[in-house]
Amino acid sequence: MPCSRRALLRAGLLGGAAFSFPGRVLAAPAQSASADLLWLDGKPPLWDAGQSFGLPWPQGTLRRVERLAAQREDGTAVPVQNWPLAFWPDGSIKWSGHALPAGHQAPEHVRIAPGRAPRTAEKVTVDLQAEAVIVTVGPTRWQVPRQGRAVIASAERDGRVLLRDVALVARAQDAASGEEAETVSRQDFASRIDSVTVEQSGPVRAVIRIDGVHAGKARAWLPFSLRLYFTSGSDAARIVHSFIWDGDAEHDFLSGLGVTARVPMRGALHDRHVRLATENGLFAEAVRPLTGLRRDPGEAFRHAQIEGRAAPDFAALPEKFAPLLDSIPAWGDFRLFQGSSEGFVVTKRTRKGRAPIQSLEGHRARGLAYVGSPQGGAAIGMADFWKRHPVQLDIASAAGDEAELTAWLWAPDAPAMDMRSYRDPLGMTDYASQNRGLDVTYEDYEPGWDSARGIARTNELWLWALPATPDAATLESFAAHVALPARLQASPARIQAAGVFGDWVLPAAQGAAAQAVERRNDILLGHYQGEIARRHWYGFWNHGDVMHTYDADRHQWRYDIGGYAWDNSELSTDLWLWYSYLRTGRADLFRMAEAMTRHTGEVDVYHAGPWAGLGTRHGVQHWSDSSKQPRVSNAAYRRIHYYLTGDERVGDLMRALVHSDRALQTVDIGRKVADRAPESLPPGGIAAVAGGRDLPEGVIQLQFGTSWGSLVAAWFTEWERTGNRYWRDRIAAGMDSIAALPRQWWAGGANFDLASGRFVSGGDQISVSHLNAVFGVVEIMAEVLPLIDAPRYRAAWIDYCAWYNAPAEQWQRRFGEAPRGHNLRQAHSRLTAYAAHALGDRALARRAWEEFGIGAHTSEPSTVTASEGTVEIPGLSTNDAAQWGLAAIQNLALVPADLQH
Repeated sequence: MPCSRRALLRAGLLGGAAFSFPGRVLAAPAQSASADLLWLDGKPPLWDAGQSFGLPWPQGTLRRVERLAAQREDGTAVPVQNWPLAFWPDGSIKWSGHALPAGHQAPEHVRIAPGRAPRTAEKVTVDLQAEAVIVTVGPTRWQVPRQGRAVIASAERDGRVLLRDVALVARAQDAASGEEAETVSRQDFASRIDSVTVEQSGPVRAVIRIDGVHAGKARAWLPFSLRLYFTSGSDAARIVHSFIWDGDAEHDFLSGLGVTARVPMRGALHDRHVRLATENGLFAEAVRPLTGLRRDPGEAFRHAQIEGRAAPDFAALPEKFAPLLDSIPAWGDFRLFQGSSEGFVVTKRTRKGRAPIQSLEGHRARGLAYVGSPQGGAAIGMADFWKRHPVQLDIASAAGDEAELTAWLWAPDAPAMDMRSYRDPLGMTDYASQNRGLDVTYEDYEPGWDSARGIARTNELWLWALPATPDAATLESFAAHVALPARLQASPARIQAAGVFGDWVLPAAQGAAAQAVERRNDILLGHYQGEIARRHWYGFWNHGDVMHTYDADRHQWRYDIGGYAWDNSELSTDLWLWYSYLRTGRADLFRMAEAMTRHTGEVDVYHAGPWAGLGTRHGVQHWSDSSKQPRVSNAAYRRIHYYLTGDERVGDLMRALVHSDRALQTVDIGRKVADRAPESLPPGGIAAVAGGRDLPEGVIQLQFGTSWGSLVAAWFTEWERTGNRYWRDRIAAGMDSIAALPRQWWAGGANFDLASGRFVSGGDQISVSHLNAVFGVVEIMAEVLPLIDAPRYRAAWIDYCAWYNAPAEQWQRRFGEAPRGHNLRQAHSRLTAYAAHALGDRALARRAWEEFGIGAHTSEPSTVTASEGTVEIPGLSTNDAAQWGLAAIQNLALVPADLQH
């Protein structure tokens, strides 16, 4: 039963920060400043590219990261580079970032503890010169120009250039593939550097950020942000490649996007080697083959070529064979094309202008290519290769003085990228007709608002500068890393004991009800993992997302039905995956959550243009719905990945959101609501609508949970990362002003002053929405409230939590009206659990567990047909699954174990 309003207010005023922490977190034993890290996949990799990760620390435990050292399992010291990622309000370290060297003998596990870190054998140094930044890693010297076309001018070893002129490239045409007119305009573009910033300078790793555009003869477009990572002990530069699509969808069809490098070719043609990583091995050939010939050059020559070594001196060739050598065709061009998740093909040709021949076909290539000789070469690898199709690896002109090695993020052999809208307006030129369309297809369509202009994509690559052709085992270890990058991570118990990320606990080991909840959460998670594989939810723009709702009639997800198609973070799918990983430490969940973070933070969010900082509601195309909101761009969906990995790109994405409330001056989220919308669009467009609601300049209407809560996540993260109290005070201002409103949280939203961060008017009517507490605000409040002294707001929040699911008759007695908008009862049981814990109210805790239940959307899946290999949960939607999972996790954390039955 909800307790009295007076008791709620007293709890808020007297309870302080402790009310918001679950008891199991408060009771956690004190930690020393140490942490053990284990491999995500349970064992060390064959080749470790170098590790970077984040570690959480309980408040007050750690003051300086410089005094931390790393040790192997046998106590041997390991070089480590440390930096702060986030701070507690008292100035102590909340999250620390760490980097470890690369190598072929990775430790079984690593311990981070106070101590003196040893010097690295191959110290990474950065030399800032007028024209370039020079990074030296052991014997290799990398030159990064400050301007021009090349993002890496050269990589040299012992004075020998191993690769040079590394650049970003793009191709475009002015018509869709298959729709070309007689004359089709095609253009080539290459990177043009605008700025170079050194973000870290060693000794274990250096990080260089390069910003620029793709420039051609007539124009520049496709802004990019590229990071180069150089790690002690590694011959590779890790590349994190991010770009913004800013084209005209009707005329710009991207027919190629990639990273290319030139590789000097030395020695005889039969000593030039090509290697492509297939799904289970290596495609290993030479430019001029010495095997399988009618005349045998001898075992020594054949074995040397296969193993990538220099062939013996020509004098050792059989007398009759030597004059025939020039009659063997030289194969200069090789190509691996992965057009879908289900197949790749390798072709080769002697040169441009000659026909290619097919070498082999396979299923899912791992995404690594090498070209070189015993005198040096280069390899390039692309993460998630087949999952990001269409992709391509090209080696060209290997028979000449210089080969060209290219990893295509969008393959030229595929149809050109088509970013046009999938639909016609169908007469939906005013809000009334658009609302009618929404009523049937669940799509909030509006002409012109289904544009992809401003979305982004990030890809991860590695580029090796190698002194000689590696043996097969070494290249296999590189390919294994590219296909499944190894990660060191802290254990779930270590993370949970640090008191970060709010209310969650480790999986219950005892208790029939709790075990049933765990089992059913695993069923739902496994179902989505299976559907990704069964339905092939892969591709350049799609990888990482899942579908919204299932169509039991077609035995198909509603991929073509408006708002029922791609999920786009609706109801916090991202958080469900991340909290499930935090509790279990499962590698499969980490990678699924990471792929979703990469997708939803880039593809579903605008990074340029009028909607910058806002995300797009679920739809047939990730950008097709006209509802652009902070609830999708939400930093709460990114911060867990950022802190676990220290990923700088995800950090950029969150930082870009701190001013996203400004976009709402011209984007009125509620413009189509019946009592606010004009009958048709005014001449001034949406700006005129937003400005026509009698609000002062700089004041916008803002919902508490879907919008303000999402903004709080960005502001809170920025406060943590920088210690700048401006962001803390902005959150506090919003809290204080919500508490001062007549209806507090029950108003659902009010008028918000952008300058002060305060709600300044409105909020005098009850307006309950089932959406207000399902976009991360529950989780972010659990993190923020213990750290900001806001007793009146805390009481208002606890009041909302306690009464949202209150029985209808009790609600009506208190508020004088029947409850409306109180949907998702099971999902909101976690609000009841939060209030019960804050108030120490066992009756309320019992009600929370009853509201949660374990029946809805958790039944055992039934097999549809063995031939399809599919499973079906009737009525399943991603929303239901994600909210059930989050409710399960928080109820297990907050409801006393003896009431969980």
